[in-house]
Amino acid sequence: MSTTSATAPLTTADAEALVAAAGRAAEAAGVTVSVTVLDAGGHPLTFRRDDRAVLISGETSTRKAYTALQLNAPTADLVDAVQPGAPFHTLPTALDRPLLFIAGGVPVRRDGRLIGAIGVGGGAPEQDHDFATAAVEALV
Repeated sequence: MSTTSATAPLTTADAEALVAAAGRAAEAAGVTVSVTVLDAGGHPLTFRRDDRAVLISGETSTRKAYTALQLNAPTADLVDAVQPGAPFHTLPTALDRPLLFIAGGVPVRRDGRLIGAIGVGGGAPEQDHDFATAAVEALV
């Protein structure tokens, strides 16, 4: 008898719930954003850009989510690690797909296991982080 149990993956329904929760948090703050949710393999599950969100927010939300997923950490916690002289200084340009070390990307975990990530772009970095964090906390 196996004592391990499989962790349920991030579903499309989960991704839509994350986007909705981040959207509600941004709307309450009066901020227009883009939200990207990636599964554990880095594949997009859902994306939404508010009508008036700046166009680049779509790209930044995706890169923030990808960075949070690849490093299994909120991008807000990684900003100092890429400064000159820091351990990850060259990491932003080392990969084919650019990472983005700006707050707003947050890993999504279930039962302590990484199952995906959410990225929010369009507000101030601290706001984007707060919106992404609120979405992850709302995921049941």
